[in-house]
Amino acid sequence: MSTDSGIRAAMRVFIDEEVIPAERELRARDDNSAQVLARLQRSAKAQGLWALGHPTEIGGGGMGFYDFALVNEIIGRSSFGQLAAGTLSMQDSIMLHRFGSSSQRQRWLEPLVAGEILPSTGMTEPEVAGSDPTLIQATARLDGDEWVIDAHKWFTTGGASAAFTTIFARTESADVEAHRALSAIIVPVGTPGMELVRVLKTMGSTDGEHCEIQLTGVRVPAENLLGERGEGFSVGQTRLGPGRIFHCMRWLGQAQRAFELMCERAKHRYAHGSLLSEKGEIQRYIAESAAQIHAARLMILDAARQYDLDGQARVQISIVKFWAAQMLHDVIDRAIQVHGALGVTDDTPLEQMYREARYARIYDGPDEVHRMVVARRLLKDPSSAPWLQSDGHA
Repeated sequence: MSTDSGIRAAMRVFIDEEVIPAERELRARDDNSAQVLARLQRSAKAQGLWALGHPTEIGGGGMGFYDFALVNEIIGRSSFGQLAAGTLSMQDSIMLHRFGSSSQRQRWLEPLVAGEILPSTGMTEPEVAGSDPTLIQATARLDGDEWVIDAHKWFTTGGASAAFTTIFARTESADVEAHRALSAIIVPVGTPGMELVRVLKTMGSTDGEHCEIQLTGVRVPAENLLGERGEGFSVGQTRLGPGRIFHCMRWLGQAQRAFELMCERAKHRYAHGSLLSEKGEIQRYIAESAAQIHAARLMILDAARQYDLDGQARVQISIVKFWAAQMLHDVIDRAIQVHGALGVTDDTPLEQMYREARYARIYDGPDEVHRMVVARRLLKDPSSAPWLQSDGHA
């Protein structure tokens, strides 16, 4: 499927006129919010706007990364856009589609794409650095035809609502090379020995359901192995690589919405003899924000284009991950400043956007790691610089 202005226009109407007006109800996280979300999801499906970036063979719209980038920046305008438009499961759906067995795809993938269940992934552990998966301490051993798993995970996002958690654990002996020592194993939520310890309160909120979970002697069938034994690092990277582009796409929408709110406030707020829009400092905020958004957008589209070509876009992905995260923070920060005291209240979405923007510089690899990756690769091979790979049509 190739995106066109009609699909983007329809998605803009859906997000701005249906999802955004329902945000306060959705944030309540009660029975009514569940009904509101179900109504929005039915509407997205009826309009042909559901799961547009998922492959067609698993029930999605089949858009390539580049085309989906143009749609997902619209979906990202609301923090509930992914849920409403069926794109929240993309990372896990792609992972299951690529590595899952036929029985795993039938049990988990089909309902995942349909929005009937939600996934979660257990990779990060509180005892070791989450940015280095070779340090994972969770273990899984075969006992007959069952895996026995012991693990302590946290920031298992969505863990309180998920139907299953993909646990990344060490399955090989200590003498095996670090990147071949891990495996990915699907654990249905509710399996005996699997405990939801708590939903972490992050930046004053539990909305993200960043969960701490403990697995003690958890037994699951050997067939729950996702991919090959010792292939966990590759499985995880298949999920994380495109996921970083998904995040950046979504951040574009958030930044653009904050920018619009900032401009609207500046044009109507009067102080110290003139409108805010007439003051040089505020004009600087507007211009710098516009430049950052535009630069990030071009980078993200180029990364998506490159991923469509080679399925990797390694340098491009790391560059956009740290650049777009900083852009998102800066634009929202300026928008709050222009709103003054109003900006830190929940009368606007900016305070929540600001809190969520701070996560962006940490999850799926902190800024420092991505800068290191970029520098190492370009020092080793300067010809791999993204501007030398681009054809100028990002």
